[in-house]
Amino acid sequence: MKLRELPSVNSILENLDMSSISAPRSYVTELIRSELSDLRRDAVDSEIPGTREQISQRIQQNVLKSAKRSLRQVINGTGIVLHTGLGRAPLSFRMMEQAIRTVTGYANLELDLNSGKRGERLSHISGLLNALAGSEASLAVNNNAAAVLLALNTVAEGKEVIISRGQLVEIGGSFRIPEVIAKSGAILKEVGTTNRTHEKDYLNAISPRTAAILYAHMSNYRIEGFTAEVAIASLGKLSRKKRIPLIADLGSGALFDMKEINLPGELVVSEVLKQGAHLVTFSGDKLPGGPQAGLVCGKKGIVKKLHDNPLYRALRCDKVTLALLEEVLRSYQDMPAMRQNLTYRLLKTSRQSLMTRAERILKDLPKSVVRKLGISVVPSEVEAGSGTLPTEKIESAALKFNCKAAKPTRLADTFRRQTPSVLGYISGNRFFIDLKAVLPSQARKLAETIKIVAVEIA
Repeated sequence: MKLRELPSVNSILENLDMSSISAPRSYVTELIRSELSDLRRDAVDSEIPGTREQISQRIQQNVLKSAKRSLRQVINGTGIVLHTGLGRAPLSFRMMEQAIRTVTGYANLELDLNSGKRGERLSHISGLLNALAGSEASLAVNNNAAAVLLALNTVAEGKEVIISRGQLVEIGGSFRIPEVIAKSGAILKEVGTTNRTHEKDYLNAISPRTAAILYAHMSNYRIEGFTAEVAIASLGKLSRKKRIPLIADLGSGALFDMKEINLPGELVVSEVLKQGAHLVTFSGDKLPGGPQAGLVCGKKGIVKKLHDNPLYRALRCDKVTLALLEEVLRSYQDMPAMRQNLTYRLLKTSRQSLMTRAERILKDLPKSVVRKLGISVVPSEVEAGSGTLPTEKIESAALKFNCKAAKPTRLADTFRRQTPSVLGYISGNRFFIDLKAVLPSQARKLAETIKIVAVEIA
């Protein structure tokens, strides 16, 4: 077919079933134009393979596929509960349902219903957060990077912040502590070396220009061997002696000792505050098990300064995030059971329970499917994810695919293209679906998807 014979945008639009597309007409029009533009670009000698009708059908199919909702639910078979690419902490249906019920229409976000006067949006979470963290005051912004930025800008703009060289970390997305310090307007003052920093290094660096000491917890890696670092308790004593605020960025701070539920320990916010930190910042969508948020807990006077900083208004949370945070914080009512907190429910599920669940899935599959895909149940080890407990392995169980009809990469692609997408991992030239982060309610759907994949793998 000649280029000049390409169907027009309007003719394709007229043949599209717009009722099946949840998107504005203008968006669909742009998708069609993009498809036509690609055809013109790839044409050879002004010729396009296929008839006008075939090309029109192909464009319609591509547009329908592209117009689908981009953000979709997936089955997380990676074993990583706090998977950054999959939204970190999973939120339970019950928690979401209550939060949605609260914010549908209007809510008293900044209205005191008792007095009828202007209220404070943080009042919906501050009492709960202070009780769990053992803090005098607290606030929430949109993520932990924002929390660190706000704290440093408030406390140390134009002045020096002391930090160990070993804590100048980079986390996902090229987020680097030195760059955040620079953006805050504070001046970075490094002490010690990459592998060894001593208390005297901090002491010698303190000057009249020093505004704060920053402790950045190495939550996404560990330095081992010939190492030394100054404990938070020692930094707390030094900061009190020199009357310099100590800011502790925990990244994945926990609100209780996870050893209570037989999980590896992580720094507990309340303990860090007891050891002398004036401010502690951590992520709401990591170990707390909530939505993306930067949580700040600490001394009343310094938290108030953060709240009064004009930058806070640019970083504050909206009603949806605050509603979810309230539900998450309320989920700590039944510690250590944590039945309402999906993150902890998944993390603390035993290997034996997961092995039983995996065997049940295997039993429900036709034997022909099991043979074709070479499925077996194996014990596995996973990580928490999102830089949490980086050197700790958590026991789990997985479905192992030893398929002769398809390479592991093809299996991974085929599972990922299903609805919902199933994400696994490849190890030792084998494809795995780990059950650690698969919701119990998704087990049946996973089994159905495995059957579909078996058919698609010729």
